[in-house]
Amino acid sequence: MLGNQSARAPLASAEADTHTTPTATQESVGPGLRRAVGIWGSYTWGYADVGADVYVALGIVMAAAQGATNVAFLFAGLVYVMVGLAYTELAAAYPMAGGGQFYVLRGLGDFWGFVAGWAVLLDFTIDISLFALASAGYINFFVPVLNTRVDLHLGGLTLPGVQPWLILEATIFVVLLTILNIIGVRESSRFNELLGALDVISESTILFFGFLFAFDPQLLLRQMTQSWPNPYHLAYGASLAIISFVGLESISQASQETIRPGKVVPRTSLALILTVLIYALAFSNLGLAMLPWQSFAEHNGDPIAWLASHIPFLGLVAGPYVALLGATLVLISSNAGVFGSSRITYSMARYDLLPRQLARVHPKFRTPVRTLVIFSGFALLELWLAGLSPNAYDVLGNMYAFGAATAYILVFISLLVLRFVDPWTPRPFKVPLNIRFRGKDGESRLLPVVGILGLLGISSMLVMVVLTHAIGRLAGPGWLLLGLLVYVWHRKRSGLPIFGSVPRDWPAEQLAVYADAEEYDLVEELRENLARQRHLAGEEPRAPLAAPPTRVVSIPLSPQESRSNGRRTTTMAREEEQRREG
Repeated sequence: MLGNQSARAPLASAEADTHTTPTATQESVGPGLRRAVGIWGSYTWGYADVGADVYVALGIVMAAAQGATNVAFLFAGLVYVMVGLAYTELAAAYPMAGGGQFYVLRGLGDFWGFVAGWAVLLDFTIDISLFALASAGYINFFVPVLNTRVDLHLGGLTLPGVQPWLILEATIFVVLLTILNIIGVRESSRFNELLGALDVISESTILFFGFLFAFDPQLLLRQMTQSWPNPYHLAYGASLAIISFVGLESISQASQETIRPGKVVPRTSLALILTVLIYALAFSNLGLAMLPWQSFAEHNGDPIAWLASHIPFLGLVAGPYVALLGATLVLISSNAGVFGSSRITYSMARYDLLPRQLARVHPKFRTPVRTLVIFSGFALLELWLAGLSPNAYDVLGNMYAFGAATAYILVFISLLVLRFVDPWTPRPFKVPLNIRFRGKDGESRLLPVVGILGLLGISSMLVMVVLTHAIGRLAGPGWLLLGLLVYVWHRKRSGLPIFGSVPRDWPAEQLAVYADAEEYDLVEELRENLARQRHLAGEEPRAPLAAPPTRVVSIPLSPQESRSNGRRTTTMAREEEQRREG
């Protein structure tokens, strides 16, 4: 069921007054989300979830890809660039909460929209637990005793090498971040903005002095030639490297709370793509050129601090500083996971993919409290289960790529479908390299070549995950099965089709969201496109939609301006009287 009948329906229904006419997607569920995220906030929401990920991924990928760690990051990075471009186009065109889940819903219908959303939820809940765990690991750089391993006895079962204090620290972090996000997105965004700026400066400084004082090209070449992994480990490392690049969802998740998203989202997304790609490739090459890959595998809890502590002249100070910074940065990545999971479920509930009660917004804090509590609870459960193993990082990372690859495949398919079934929506940014086709209605359609390449790249990543991730290929499908059971139960109870889609007035909702975001140029462009579509379809012309409300601002004038304005008014009145007499 790759066809979304509601997306293909005529768009003439958009002539209804978007501010007064309820639709299937605009049913009242209480107050809406607050627009409080600006351009720097939008960037740091994405950077919080992507930029800090190398603090966790470097050690895990080194243990798998060994001397080919930089190649693993390069392959994952190229796929990430194409994913990022697809998300940039879709987020600017459809600035609604929900991210990839919403784009798949628009392009492929309710069932596949749910699958995409539930797959991304797996990532976000693991994001919460994995990066809270990593934050605790960096803090324990100062207190190594908290990394103590014990043998846990449960009944007749012995679990060796468990780290109870590490898991307890991570649990506390998850609870605190949930409370922070309940208080409000503005407070959570400010938290990210401050630390995001600090991280950009700090990572750049580490790389500068690392390449200046410690880069050894001979060690880099020796490790790449003598420690090149077998194909299995290279594929496993490349699939784990995607951890460094999962997080563009955060910008699109916040688009409905972003000021002027049509202009802000493309700028912040492109800046984020470039920043993160450079950092990931730089750290992987610097790591191979400074220390044996085995040492990073042994320090998978604090790999960047381990690297920084070995920079000549600065290591004594840089190591502890980076450990403290890393603890804070991966904590904001966990914070972005709390935010993202709540916004996806908020969107899914609004569109009847999950029970409507999950879309309720707290009247005081204006945040989706129920979804925050429920999915932070899922994150805690994943954390505790992974904590029963001797390497909780690897267990959580094992499942991480499955959800990302599954959701991204559906997002790429939706990008291609929406270019053909919904060419009328304004696209402030388009994925480059397009092939032009002419549709049956005489209008041009653009087929994005990058979208096709990205679909092939992320599909190969999913194949790697299935072949190399023993836990991921079991836990990932298990998570999807759990979600489908919830979906079927909810749709049957609500009398909604399981594989079909609920009819929705997408243009009306888009116009309302554009107007709320003060994107009046997009409002006018969409109205003109809809009128052209009706003309091409041979429909009778109808009364145009009312223009978006104009905000009147009273600006006080200085005394001199008031006198000048009064003289102009008197002159205009005299001229008008003369014209009437003439």
